[in-house]
Order: sequence, then C-alpha cells, then structure tokens
Amino acid sequence: MKRFVETIYSILLLAIVLFVPQHALAQSDSTSQYLLMPLVFDKQQSPQTSFLYDASGSTQGLKLNDGWLNKARQQWGRVHDTRYRLMIDSPELVRFNEDLLPKPPKEVVVEADPSKTELQVETKNIDSEKFKPVDRREVKMHNWLHTFASSLHGTQAYISSNWYQGGENNLNLLGDVQWDCNLNQNLHPKWLFNNTLHYRLGIATAKGDSLRSYSINEDNFEFNSQLGYKAVKNWYYSATLLFKTQLLNSYVTNTRDLAASFLSSGELNVGLGMTYNYKDKDGYKVFTLSIAPLSYNIKICRDIVKLDPTKFGIDAGHHTKHNFGSSVEAKFEWKITPSITWKTRFYAFTDYKYVQGDWENTLSFAVNSFLNTQIFTHLRYDKSRPWAEDWKYWQFKEILSFGITYKFATK
Repeated sequence: MKRFVETIYSILLLAIVLFVPQHALAQSDSTSQYLLMPLVFDKQQSPQTSFLYDASGSTQGLKLNDGWLNKARQQWGRVHDTRYRLMIDSPELVRFNEDLLPKPPKEVVVEADPSKTELQVETKNIDSEKFKPVDRREVKMHNWLHTFASSLHGTQAYISSNWYQGGENNLNLLGDVQWDCNLNQNLHPKWLFNNTLHYRLGIATAKGDSLRSYSINEDNFEFNSQLGYKAVKNWYYSATLLFKTQLLNSYVTNTRDLAASFLSSGELNVGLGMTYNYKDKDGYKVFTLSIAPLSYNIKICRDIVKLDPTKFGIDAGHHTKHNFGSSVEAKFEWKITPSITWKTRFYAFTDYKYVQGDWENTLSFAVNSFLNTQIFTHLRYDKSRPWAEDWKYWQFKEILSFGITYKFATK
C-alpha cells in the first residue's frame, strides 16, 4: 500500500512538471527543488495565510504592476497544496516533524597528534573578532529640507534649402531651475515654513526678425514663501509672500522697441490668512491651499520711458500701483506612476474691482532618471490690462519639450 501511494505521489509530481507552463517553472529553480524535497510537517495551516493578500486575493499596499507576483504565488501555491494534501491523505509518508528534527551538527576541527598517533576532534570556536557589531551611527536630522531640480529641454529642426515643402531651421531651448527650502515638520510639527525659488528661461531662433537671431519667449523669476503656525489638524495661521519679475530684456519683432525688462513688469503680493497643508503617507499626493482675506499687491514698472506702464495694469506716468484685496493660491502635486507626475498651481488676486489669475499645469513623463518629456500650459486672466480683440482679457501659453533633468534632495 505504501509503495502504491508513493507511486501516485510521483505521478502527481510528474503531472505538475508537465502541465505547469515552462516559463513559470523557469522563474525559480527553488520551486522545483522544494517540490521534490522530503515531506516535513511544520504546522496546521489554513487558506489565505499570507499577510500580503486580502480575502479577494489581491495584493495590499503594493503600488506597482504585481502580475509577476501573482504568477509566482500561484506557482508556489500549487506546489504547496500538493505537498500538504499528500501529508493529510498519507501521513505515513511524512518522514519528519519540524519539532522532532535533530539539531544540526556542530562544526569541528580535526587535528592529528603524531606523538600519540591520535586524531583530536574539537569544536571550532568562532572568531568573535571577525564578527564585530556594526557601528551605530547617529542619524542626523536636518532642520531644513532642500530640494534642487534643474532641466534643459529643447526642440530642433534642420531643413535643407531644397526641401520640397520649404521651411526654416529652428532651435528652441527651455531652461528651468527650482530650489525648495522647507522647514522639517518632523522636528517642528507646529510650524509650516516653505520657500521656493524658481526661474524659467526660454530662447528660440528668430528667423523672422531682421535685427536679432534669437528671441526670448519665456523669462520668469519667482520667489514664493509661506510661514504658518498650526491651528487645528492640517490648518495653519499663515502669512504668504509672492514676488515675480523677468530678468532679461525682450524686444518687439523687427524693432528696437522694448517689450519687457527687469522689474518691468514686477509684482509683489503679501497676504495674511489660513493655509491647509496635506501630504499622504507615501508622498504621492501633496496639496497646499492658502487663503488670504487680507492681501496687499503692488505692481511695478521700473522703466516708464521705453515702456508703457498701462500694459502692465499701472496708470500712465506711474511706476507702481498699490491695491488691497484678497488672494488665494492652491498647489497640487500627484505622482501618478513612478514615471508620470502632474503639478498644477492656481493663483488669483482681486481688489473687488478687477480680477487677476494664473493657472499653470506641468505634466512630466520620465524616460529614465535623466531624460523626460514635459507638457507645460499657462492660462492667465488679467482684467487690469488692455482689452485684446482675439483673447480679450485672457492669455495662454503652451510648451511641449524633451530634454535632460537633474534633481537631488536632503532628508
């Protein structure tokens, strides 16, 4: 009878090897080795004992494609169930019980003693000098967390002079640098202090400009700061500051007329109110909302001789315009997948006579750690500027780019 059961067991093992897909068996040699090992009873088991799976059999907490894990689990499950079913049906085939297994033999050293014509067998002593404990280094917590990110994106086209469809060579470059310096909330849980320095510069070849070989299509220097003290849960009493301008001169095509320059225009906004700050435990979603019922805004035009200040919402003949009102700013960053990230920012200010707002979106597709593609859109509404025939008070910009990126951070 025992030989008959052993024969049936061998047939079952052969069937598993034949009918289980070969690519599944090739995934792990240890699976087949475990299948042919002697039966060892360790404990009474029940279905779904793995902590990685819920009642439906799906993985918990794994933010990735777990198809390979499910296949491996099914493979091991078939082998394990076959062995365990055999132990229950034919306990006489179980050669060992885990609790009754003999202790492993000790490592010994054999030395010959010629004077006594004997072999001396002694237990080998472990040299403790070779197994020194790892030095425990104190983990240094930083009061300030720094994040630096830079990128250089561009598009380029070369067209020969005899190309049948015509066209012109062009080159567009977009540089982006951002530095974040934030107070570590793990050390200072009651305080919120975030600072961001951001600069974007875009340069494009200007074949249609007879005076210049290139033009500046993006020039934005921005400093953003939030200081808050915790009120309740994720809400903080806060003060916000926003300053932005452009750094270089830009000109109207085919003229020497200045279109914009440093502090022409410039804008400063300071507000008092409340800030809501949320970050999920995995860091995939970060949301910040700042509401400032009391807000001060100043617009600046440094050069009113070469530039018309009314283009920037400033009265003619004046360098500045002051307004009191309310402002709101919302930021959301979502790491959709390990290679896709979406960032959006909405900002609006009103003095209850006019409204000014910006909505920026950046969608990044990472090829690897250093290459990515970005889609950037910027929708702006400013009722303080002159009315335009096509867009009225609206303005819009869109940039699609591919290039290199570099980022590092302190924790």
